[in-house]
Amino acid sequence: MIVLGIESSCDETGLAVYDSEKGLLAHVLHSQVEVHAEYGGVVPELASRDHIRYLMPLTEKVLEQAGIGKHELGGIAYTAGPGLIGALMSGASVARSLAWALDIPAVEVHHMEAHLLAPLLEAGAAEFPFVALLVSGGHTLLAHVAAIGRYEIIGQSLDDAAGEAFDKTAKMMGLGYPGGPVLAKLAETGRKDIFRFPRPMTDRPGLDFSFSGLKTFALNTWEKNRQGVQDKQQLRADIARAFEDAVVDTLLIKCRRALEQSGCSRLVVAGGVGANQRLRQRLQQLANKHRFSVSFPRLEFCTDNGAMIAFAGSLRLQAGQSQPLDIDARARWPMEDLLPLAKH
Repeated sequence: MIVLGIESSCDETGLAVYDSEKGLLAHVLHSQVEVHAEYGGVVPELASRDHIRYLMPLTEKVLEQAGIGKHELGGIAYTAGPGLIGALMSGASVARSLAWALDIPAVEVHHMEAHLLAPLLEAGAAEFPFVALLVSGGHTLLAHVAAIGRYEIIGQSLDDAAGEAFDKTAKMMGLGYPGGPVLAKLAETGRKDIFRFPRPMTDRPGLDFSFSGLKTFALNTWEKNRQGVQDKQQLRADIARAFEDAVVDTLLIKCRRALEQSGCSRLVVAGGVGANQRLRQRLQQLANKHRFSVSFPRLEFCTDNGAMIAFAGSLRLQAGQSQPLDIDARARWPMEDLLPLAKH
């Protein structure tokens, strides 16, 4: 089955074509970073308008790159949540209309399930069961994954997600938007142990996260030390390094706990923060030391993309799942509400 995947949950328009026999055929992505940069964050209405502007041209482009025509599609998958309602409705409307016109089934996809399954696009991907760390701008959670659609959330952020804390900390230090990648790049030139930030919620049992206080600690450190400092860029770099080390250490501690508590020997990392090089290196070192396996998606599939939607949708369409003509976009959508695949 050949499936067209459409991702439009936030500020990136992603489309991909996935063949259940041949794998990923093509994928394209349009980022709205320039649209939202002057506002310092995502403006939902502008995001929706931009999706509408690019969805059909990108559909034609990805089909051309895949070397197929619309009538060769066997199904269409689209992000139905969680995300910005207007953005979700933009992608879902195009997907549902196209499926109706071609008389093929359409299936809604959970954005976070798609992130979770993205590493399975790679060769030698982890087998079930495994522990998943989903860490992005909007979500930070740990899940025990028994099979597709069988998820148990065993830990999650009580306030800011890790990626959100990266963005907010960068903004407080005047680094602009989107600040997360800029902060991570700046941390590469930061000096180790100049500042020591707390590792939140690691001094107690449990797998939940809290990054809001870490963001405040970074702000206080910046305000306390920037007066009278000539090289403010080096100060930013040192704070960025301390902040990144604290986030990475916290994630490592929680991941190791989750593996021990669940009895799993496989860890899958997904989401935008999964592209962070220090996190990848440290997790691989931890895996080598404690003899568990760790899997990451390729860098281009860490952030929002159509390939993960096409892949997740393909699995559900092949299991016989599809949606009627009505569109049910959800700003919030618990992963535990998802149906398991019958064949699993």
